[in-house]
This record gives sequence, C-alpha cells and structure tokens, in this order.
Amino acid sequence: MKIYHYVTASLLTALFMGGTAAESSAQRLYNGFAPYSSVSFGVGSSHYYGDLAGYRRGLRATYIMPRWNVGLGYTRQFTPKFAARAMFTWARISGDDYTFNKVDPLKYVQQYARNLHFRNDLKEFSITGIYNFIPDGRNSNARAKITPYVFGGLALLAHSPEARTPYNESSPDSSRRWVKLQPLRTEGQGQPGKDKPYSLVTLAVPVGIGVRYTFNESFNIGFEIGYRYTFTDYLDDVGGNPYPDLNSLQGIAGEMSNRRFERIAARKRNGPDRYAVLEDLFNNGTAEEKAAIQGALETPLRGGSGILRDGYVLTNLSIHYIIPGKIKCPPIK
Repeated sequence: MKIYHYVTASLLTALFMGGTAAESSAQRLYNGFAPYSSVSFGVGSSHYYGDLAGYRRGLRATYIMPRWNVGLGYTRQFTPKFAARAMFTWARISGDDYTFNKVDPLKYVQQYARNLHFRNDLKEFSITGIYNFIPDGRNSNARAKITPYVFGGLALLAHSPEARTPYNESSPDSSRRWVKLQPLRTEGQGQPGKDKPYSLVTLAVPVGIGVRYTFNESFNIGFEIGYRYTFTDYLDDVGGNPYPDLNSLQGIAGEMSNRRFERIAARKRNGPDRYAVLEDLFNNGTAEEKAAIQGALETPLRGGSGILRDGYVLTNLSIHYIIPGKIKCPPIK
C-alpha cells in the first residue's frame, strides 16, 4: 500500500505545484485573465469492459448492463483554454456471463458455460487536465456560452469485486449472498507456482470528451463521457489463469471459482435454469455443437488472454458552481 500512498501524495503535490506554475504563467501570457475555480456534482452511467464483456463486443458491453456513478469535483481554470480538475467518483460496474450471452448460447458457448458474474463498487480519485476548444473571456463572468473540451490524466482506484453464492434449493433464504471475491483467491492466488493475490488498489488513465453550457454567471451545466484504462485485470476477479485445483481451495472458494455446473443463474433473483439450455442444445445438437459444449465445460481456461486490462466508461451529467473571485478594480490615475 505504501506505493499507492506515495502516488496519491505525488498527485496532490503535482497538482499544487503545477497549478501554481500554471497560474503564474497564465498571468504573464494572458494579461488581464483572472483565473477562477468551480465545484461540481454529477451523476451518470458506468459501463464495464473485460473478461465478462469483451472489447471485441464493445457495443453490446456498453448497453447490456449499465450501472451508475456519482462524482464530486473541483476545477481551477488557469487560462482561457486550460484547466485542471481533482475529482472523486463512486461508480458501480457489473458483468454476467449468463446475461451477456443468453441471446446465442452456442455462438458464445465458452462464456455462457463459464457462468461467472460480479459487481464492483469503484472509488476513483483522479487528477486531469482539461483543454477547452473555445476560450473563456477575461474572467468567470465572460465564459463562453458553449465549451467543448477534452481531458486526460491519472487516477487512483480502490475496488473489491463481489458475486452471489450459488442458489441452494434446500435453503433459498440463505443462498445467493453477495461475498467479496479477492479473499477467496478463486484462481489459486498465493499457492506455489501461482500469482500473488491481486491488489485492491490500482491506477487508471482517464481520457474523454465533454461539453459545458453557461447557464448564468454562477452556474454551468456539463456532460462528458470518459474511458478509464486500468492497470489491473481483476475488476471482475477473472484474470488469464486456468482453473485451480478445487481441492486446494477452502470454504466456498471452489464454488465461486468454477460455476459451470450450476443449474440456476445466481445473479438474478428467481434466476432461470441456465444449465437446462445447455442440456437441450447438447441433446439436440450436431456433433460439432456437442463437441463445443463439452469443450466449454471441460476447458482448463477460466479467463481470457489478458492482452488488454479491464476498463470502464463513465458518462456524467453535472452542475458546476462558479466560486466568486476577488474583483480587481483598475488603478485610478
């Protein structure tokens, strides 16, 4: 954790020092421009991309299981075109092999048979630079009416994926509980020859576009969409590792690691019998289809290739309050 404390301190120091330098430079380069600050609050949607919703099926991943986010930010406008923003965002992402692939189980039989799901509440602290395509006037009262912009920066991300325990017909009230997955080490992490347990804190790179509308002297309304590329492959608890030896896992870890033979889709309340679909396809399928289903149920591979890390997209509709600045009166001659 020390490295992440160091990164956080470095980000805050860089923001302060960079802001001081930028403001000093702005006063020299943009004579007469008065830097100003604003605070913002916004809400929007979140969209996950990873092993349970692949980048190659990005359009479906975008709309099939959207979740929510809320954010609180502070922005300093240093020049008519450049600003810096510190922002805290709480976002939920989610994925489900059954929901994502039920429209065509045979076409995506590997994922449908795998039957994994998760949810993850992300706590993101980001520092980004903002470039306005339309410059402001000399002060906050002379802001452009409509301002399109781009942004990019660095974020510190805390997360902890969860999933529901399997449905138990003999005790339905106690089954389907949300449990945290990282402590279960569902891919055998920490065992000899395996990866060490993944960290619940990581870095992300946010980039995106947005537009602001000047509502009046005190308020802006904004909308933006941004992608976060993370430095972890475990937002969904699924890396590129094979299934572990279930005898080496303790407690419910084995049940949460290999869910291919569960009959009921556990994520949804009153979930359907998803295994009956595989049985029907197998019993009535061609030899090729039967081989594909059998292969999906027997493959040692639990996750993807791991070439691309997990990521997510956030949309945000926000309101910005312009903090009143000091009024500078011209000198009397």
